[in-house]
Amino acid sequence: MLLRLPTSVSEAQEYLTQGAVPIGGATLVWATWQRDGFPDHAMSLRDLPEANTIEPEALGAAVVLNRIDDRVPEVLRRAASTVGTGAVRRTATVGGNIVGSTLRCLLPAALVLDARAVILEPEGVTETDLAEVLAKRHLLLSLIWRTPITSNYAKAAAEPGGPSPLVVAAALHSGDGDRDSNGDGTLLRVAVRSEDEVFSENAVCHGDTDATLRELRDGSLGRLPAPAWELVGRQVTGLLARPADH
Repeated sequence: MLLRLPTSVSEAQEYLTQGAVPIGGATLVWATWQRDGFPDHAMSLRDLPEANTIEPEALGAAVVLNRIDDRVPEVLRRAASTVGTGAVRRTATVGGNIVGSTLRCLLPAALVLDARAVILEPEGVTETDLAEVLAKRHLLLSLIWRTPITSNYAKAAAEPGGPSPLVVAAALHSGDGDRDSNGDGTLLRVAVRSEDEVFSENAVCHGDTDATLRELRDGSLGRLPAPAWELVGRQVTGLLARPADH
């Protein structure tokens, strides 16, 4: 297997055109390659600057999880810190976790940030939503988002060999300019991973926590089991009582 390490977007595009297989998530697909055979040409984005950015409103797909720090919102930072063991976080990447993993531990955090995906294709760099990236398994270059007012994240303890642990992510956004709030009040975004499904819902906040929770429960989060909904309630109540992060 010939491994390509592009240092520019144009070089990466050329390798994709030549049929190089991206190896984001290689820690998860390595066993499959060992069983089914390795590709002739592969490509890693680890030396591509655009894939290694860590900024207040952007995170590169080649960033390993243990490098994610307080330059990004709390919800994303805490999500990364709870993935696997320290050894896993030193090798697993943002792109591998979101696109290459079935657990997608960072996905709830990205959803509540209303993150957009910057993807790399042979034709160039484009921006799309996360749903399309997951459905079509695009090559993720980076995530971008608008800074929230505040955010939080909780991951329940899990039994070894059991279902995926319960995750609740939440972020509060200014209604001014948010595409889902119509400029009316602040917007709360909540995403939950319950077993192997991810649910997300939004609610406009007007200072009444109970009303906000009712609005969330009237949507897709109403299908959650009782333990999951209890954690949602605690996270939302705590988030709405917190001062802004900036």
